[in-house]
Amino acid sequence: MRMRLLPLRLFSAVLFLLSAPALLRAQEAPTLDAPPPHSKAPAQEETPLHEGQTLKVNVNLVDVYFSARDNHGFLAGLRKDECTLMEDHTPQTIKNLTQEKNLPLTIGILLDTSGSQTNVLPLEKDSGSRFLKEVLTPKDEAFLISFDVNVDLLADFTNSPREIDRSIQKASINTASSSGGVPGIGGGPFPTSNPRGTLLYDAVYLASHDKLQSQTGRKILVILTDGEDQGSQYKIKDAIEAAQKANVIVYPILIADRASYLAAGEIYMGSSAMDALATQTGGRVINVGNSGRKLEDAFDQIQDELRTQYLASYTPTNPEADGKFRKVELECGKGVKVQARKGYYAIAGGNDDAVE
Repeated sequence: MRMRLLPLRLFSAVLFLLSAPALLRAQEAPTLDAPPPHSKAPAQEETPLHEGQTLKVNVNLVDVYFSARDNHGFLAGLRKDECTLMEDHTPQTIKNLTQEKNLPLTIGILLDTSGSQTNVLPLEKDSGSRFLKEVLTPKDEAFLISFDVNVDLLADFTNSPREIDRSIQKASINTASSSGGVPGIGGGPFPTSNPRGTLLYDAVYLASHDKLQSQTGRKILVILTDGEDQGSQYKIKDAIEAAQKANVIVYPILIADRASYLAAGEIYMGSSAMDALATQTGGRVINVGNSGRKLEDAFDQIQDELRTQYLASYTPTNPEADGKFRKVELECGKGVKVQARKGYYAIAGGNDDAVE
């Protein structure tokens, strides 16, 4: 069942009341190469009470969405015996490998509306609308979030490109001070003493945790931004962790007017964090500068990947739902570049559990 939001401000208030205690208790997030302390959540299992009853066991079936390409382009028709998968350096048995071009898709568009995007926002809006018109089918859904000094939900889940287009065309640059709303989408993060200008990491965290965590199937975030963050409560490691836990593939499209940085005496430094975000989640960074043509090409490249995307599923040899990060390595032959997430968190019910 798709999640539907309450009116935006009311939703933010309810979200705060429900989630604030848990967030306040959360442990410090890990560094990019050092996962957090493990969860104490037990694995879920039902055992028969009487002879003759059916045994039901929740098997943690891990899903790894990936694309594969060689020097000639993206590959179609791969078989599972052509690929090998390791979890924490231990070989795993791939139970299923299928091409998932027809599996329902959930797309989140994150639109940078901070002051640095003044000259390129029209390009972002037009190309983003065209992308959704070409990609969305009746079984797919998309939502739109803008981020600047606040994080705002402009359009909730919908399969209507026209509805998204109306919302995206209304987006505007916001350089005002924070609204001071409650935490969550629509009100920004917890108060912070940092200067607030571009809450990029907060937007990724909230989109992953609040919007996509409960969704199933293929999930992607497309971020139209210069990659610069200023004033987020969450760090890049928190944003990566949230995306990994939601099994979200992130595609940052770097679009920036470099000349405006030079004119302001600033140095553009937006690419390294976005590289980490994309690499860890199975996406990739596409740098388009301030070129409308390159931006359209970037969306075309993402479409091509989605049409040739695979799903590899396996039951880990380590069955413990201990909350630890498990490193995943997937290979599909010499000369083939595989683009997949680098791991997952072993949380009970958090990796598309299947009943067998």
